[in-house]
Amino acid sequence: MLSIPRLVLSATRGGLGKTTLAIGIIAAWRKRGRRVAVFKKGPDFIDAGWLGAAGGGLCYNLDLFLMERERVLQSFQEHTGHADAAVIEGNRGLYDGMDSSGTYSTARLAQLLKTPVALIVDCTKSSATVGAVVLGCKIYDPAVDLRCVILNNVSSARHETVIRKAIEQSSGLPVVGAVPRLRPGEFPERHMGLTPYQEHSDVDGAIAASAAAAEKFLDIDALWNIAYDAPPLEGLEEGLENVFGQSGAQGKTRERGELPTIGVIRDRAFQFYYPDNLEALEEEGATLREINALTDRALPEIDALYIGGGFPETQAAELAANESFSRSIRGAAENGLPIYAECGGLIYLGRSLRVGDTTHVMTSVLPADFVLEKRPQAHGYTVLDVDGPNPFFDKGTALRGHEFHYSRIVNIAELPGAAFTMRRGAGIDGKADGLIYNNVLATYTHLHALGAPEWARGLVKAAREYRKKARQAVR
Repeated sequence: MLSIPRLVLSATRGGLGKTTLAIGIIAAWRKRGRRVAVFKKGPDFIDAGWLGAAGGGLCYNLDLFLMERERVLQSFQEHTGHADAAVIEGNRGLYDGMDSSGTYSTARLAQLLKTPVALIVDCTKSSATVGAVVLGCKIYDPAVDLRCVILNNVSSARHETVIRKAIEQSSGLPVVGAVPRLRPGEFPERHMGLTPYQEHSDVDGAIAASAAAAEKFLDIDALWNIAYDAPPLEGLEEGLENVFGQSGAQGKTRERGELPTIGVIRDRAFQFYYPDNLEALEEEGATLREINALTDRALPEIDALYIGGGFPETQAAELAANESFSRSIRGAAENGLPIYAECGGLIYLGRSLRVGDTTHVMTSVLPADFVLEKRPQAHGYTVLDVDGPNPFFDKGTALRGHEFHYSRIVNIAELPGAAFTMRRGAGIDGKADGLIYNNVLATYTHLHALGAPEWARGLVKAAREYRKKARQAVR
C-alpha cells in the first residue's frame, strides 16, 4: 500500500497555463521544505523538463496509451519512494483522449492513481457560465475526484466574485486561486510549447517567478491539504522488480565482462530523452556517455549511439559547421556502429535541412532531405508494426509511440526501405517509418521504454555484439 500526498493539475482545455502553475506549486511546496516527485501525463519533453527543474530532479512521464496500467502504477511507486508529495500535470482537457470516451485521458490517469484533481478554468469573457462548465466536469464522471478549481484570466475583483459564487452555488467546489490576465511572463514559447529549460537564460529566476505568482494568486496550503487527503493506493506489491522486467540484467552483464558504452548526444540541439529510456539502457547493462554534437570534434570510443529529438533547426548552422563531427558520425555508420535516432536525430542523419531560405548540410548518413514547415506535419500517437529487417527489433513486434514534428522529407521516392509499417500515425510518408542503413535505424516516432521494453534490450544487445566484434578484430 502506497500512501503519499498527491495532486493532479488539469484544465478544461490545453493552453491554460497548467505547466506554469504546476511549476509554481512544486516550487512553493519545496520552499516549505517538502520533497516533491513530479510527473507529466502524456508523451511530453519540454513541459517535463521544466517540471523536473522545478522539482530539483527528473520528471517521469505517465501515459496509459504508451504503457500498460501496471507499468504506470509501478513507475509511480518507484519514483515517489523518496518524496513527501507528488504533482502530476495533465495534458489537454481533463477528459480529452483519443476518442469521445476520453480513453487514455488525464481523468483516467487520476482514477487509476486515486488522485484528487485541481481544475483550471478559463474565465475570458465568461462569468456565471464558468459555474456551469465546472458543474459539467464534476458530474461528467463521478469517479473522478475533482476537488477544487483555479480561475485563470480573471479581469477584475468583481469578475472573480461573480464566478466564485456561481461555482459554489452550482457544484460546491472550493475555488483555491484566481490568476489575473497577465502579460507574457518568464516562459517564452516556441512552436512546441514552452522553450526548453536548457535554452532559458535564467531557469532559477523563471522558477522563482512562477513560485511567487503561485503564492500570490493560489492558496498553496489549501492545495496541500487536498493532496494530503488523497487515499492510499492499495494492492501495490512491495519489493517490485524494476519496471523493465529485467531484474538482475545489469549484474549478469557485468559477470560476463561485457559492458557496452552507448553514446547519447545531449546538447542544445538534442534534448528530448525520457528519463526511463536512459535508465532502461543502464538496467540492461550499458554505460552511458554524453556527447555534444555542437562542440565535440569526433565521436568517442563507443559501442552504440542514441540520438534523441529536439530542435536541430535552431542549431542547424552550428551542426553544419562542425564538419569533423559529421564525418565521424558518417564514418561510424559506415563501419557498422549501431545508431538509433528519433525525430530530430533522424533529421541530423539526413543530407540536408532547409529552414526558411537556407539549406544546411547535415551528416549525410541517410539520403534524406528535410524541410521545416510552419505547420505541424504530424502530431499524435503512433502504432507501428516491425516488418522490415533492422538491427534492434524482431519482425512481428508491435510498437506504440508518439510523433510531433514540423519537418517533412522532400525526396521520399529516393529513400531506402523502412523497418516499420504505420498502423496509426504519419511516419515518414503516411505509410512507413524507420529508415535503415547498415546498423542505423532512424524514425520520426518516439518510443517510451516502459511501453516498448524491446527497444532497450535491442539497442544494448546490438552494442554488445558490436563491442565483441571490435575486440575480435583487434586480436
